[in-house]
Amino acid sequence: MYAALEKNSSVQFVKGVGEKRAGLFAKLGIFRVGDLLEYYPRAYEDRSQKKKASEYSGGDTACIEAQLVSPVREHFVRRGMTLYKCEFSDGETVIRVTIFNNKYLAARLKLFESYILFGKIEKTLTSASMASPEIEPAQGGDIIRPIYRATGRLNSRAIEKTVKAALDGVGRLRETLPEDITRKYLLAPLNDAVRQIHFPKSAKELEQARRRLIFEELLTLQLGFLKLRSASRERTRLVAKKDYTGEFMRLLAFKPTAAQERAVGECCADMASGVAMNRLLQGDVGSGKTAVAAGVIYTAVKNGMQAALMAPTEILANQHYETMRSLLSGTGICVRLLTGSSPAAEKREIKRSLMDGSTDLVIGTHALIVNDVEFSRLGLVITDEQHRFGVDQRAVLAMKGDKPHTLVMSATPIPRTLALMIYGDLDISVLDELPPGRQTVRTDVVDSRYHQRIYAFIKKQIESGGAAYIVCPLVEEGESDMLSAQSYAEELANGAFRGVNIGVLHGKMKPRQKEQVMSAFQRGDIKILVATTVIEVGVDVPHATVMLVENAERFGLSQLHQLRGRVGRGEQQSYCILVSDSKSETSRLRLQTMKKYSDGFKIADEDLKQRGPGDFFGNRQHGLPQLKIADMLQDMELLRLSRECAADILKDDPRLDKPQNAPLAQKISDMFRDSFTA
Repeated sequence: MYAALEKNSSVQFVKGVGEKRAGLFAKLGIFRVGDLLEYYPRAYEDRSQKKKASEYSGGDTACIEAQLVSPVREHFVRRGMTLYKCEFSDGETVIRVTIFNNKYLAARLKLFESYILFGKIEKTLTSASMASPEIEPAQGGDIIRPIYRATGRLNSRAIEKTVKAALDGVGRLRETLPEDITRKYLLAPLNDAVRQIHFPKSAKELEQARRRLIFEELLTLQLGFLKLRSASRERTRLVAKKDYTGEFMRLLAFKPTAAQERAVGECCADMASGVAMNRLLQGDVGSGKTAVAAGVIYTAVKNGMQAALMAPTEILANQHYETMRSLLSGTGICVRLLTGSSPAAEKREIKRSLMDGSTDLVIGTHALIVNDVEFSRLGLVITDEQHRFGVDQRAVLAMKGDKPHTLVMSATPIPRTLALMIYGDLDISVLDELPPGRQTVRTDVVDSRYHQRIYAFIKKQIESGGAAYIVCPLVEEGESDMLSAQSYAEELANGAFRGVNIGVLHGKMKPRQKEQVMSAFQRGDIKILVATTVIEVGVDVPHATVMLVENAERFGLSQLHQLRGRVGRGEQQSYCILVSDSKSETSRLRLQTMKKYSDGFKIADEDLKQRGPGDFFGNRQHGLPQLKIADMLQDMELLRLSRECAADILKDDPRLDKPQNAPLAQKISDMFRDSFTA
């Protein structure tokens, strides 16, 4: 006798599971009964839509109601292989059925009983056959069957059986949404929705269940982000009483874009508000984010604050240091660089100057967050390529001041709707125009037959003072038939580019090795850099004029756009060559999008349409909680409704203290467990 189950009960207590099988469920991320009930089917087999065998073509997946019209005959083939053969009739056609190694199924088939046959059908002019179809009694067999993502020793049918046992064991599920919300948005009760998402009796039931569960998941997400935003709105004593934006803009040797002026203005308004700024600066490659950062730093320092800018690598920190020194020259602002490789004496001197306030702006890497780095009056924290830093690392730097203003910068264009979701705790400034005169990188899509012509073209570019990136997707041999970066570089060095200095860069290298190779390429010592996507972020190499991407169909559009942004940073015309032998029409259209558009935001929109948010971000690096059923692209209308609903709930109950909102508060805590405690 099994005890009544709770959603927090271990899955091992579900009837038929036990300790050993619970280990298999753990591999799917299923530990509790609640996890199992939220392990939604990935697809469904609709066995309620039956047809005659004559209505199917050979190779179709067929669902046929038929009667067993012959005894089951056993054929011993060899040890470990027994076939069972029989015939069924759907009233028109006799269907020859072969069953492999399933003595139990063969034994329970009864002559002249009706069954549902589900599986691939093969046909000739005179006959039909099915090899190992699924066979269920016709009574109760015409169902919509759930299909689950399975693991080696735990198939979909076993998961289905366990879900059924769990639903029988938990009894009626307690409602998690207030009644006024389910009524206003016409949502099915939670108990019905969970049972129907797993075992729908009709397509209409399934649609109602999906709508309810998607709405609740998106509502939880929206509430979580809005609460994060609220939590980040802290009062601060660091107030910029005067806006020096106009003064800074007049110092520049170039005319800033309207988008840059707007972004600096938004940041300065934040710093004047008495509430700590928490803003994302999002802009395409080359849109001038560093100049915006310099403008914000200028106003912060002029108002008596210190600023810190943290970059993910030493080479990027060096690049920012040189740029900031140039942009802020003649202003009296003291700029220092602090990285892991700074000499010990210099580190001590910089740390002393930060404590006594004589350094106004420090630029560095993770070296900025070590314990002995202290500030006199840290008021502005800027992180570049923010997805390369965890929330914790940003927080450690911010804690070195008294509720300082925070600006995070990203060169990954994200569609605005999605950005509002992902960065729900941040205000957003978008640089949506490029500085005048910035040339477009010419983009071509070719197949591997063009390699010799491409190599000849790269040679000419190198002879004219240029340099080239060659990107391949994989690092190690054996992962596929594609050459790794290492072996590809060796092949080029011994062939088309004999005598040319070629460097290699890949993710398995240590940070110091990467920095050395990238610095050599930047100096011009290396003429061709063969690399994986580790070069997609950040480093300026103005003389690099060619970006060659092998197996380009393997990359997302936004990733390709980032790679293309590595060239075209100098005065020479630059080129991006995408090589692909893929015969897929989808791949071809995706790569043509790269040729058609140079605007990163348009490309991001296309990428999102084609791949969805999960693949768009890759490895959840942006901290987006894992969604179990919602799709933010497909479910945009429910996304809009849930955001409206979330705003109404928090307006009425900002802390979610009211009893009717307690279940939602718990769901938020579960979803955002790694981000904050609700």
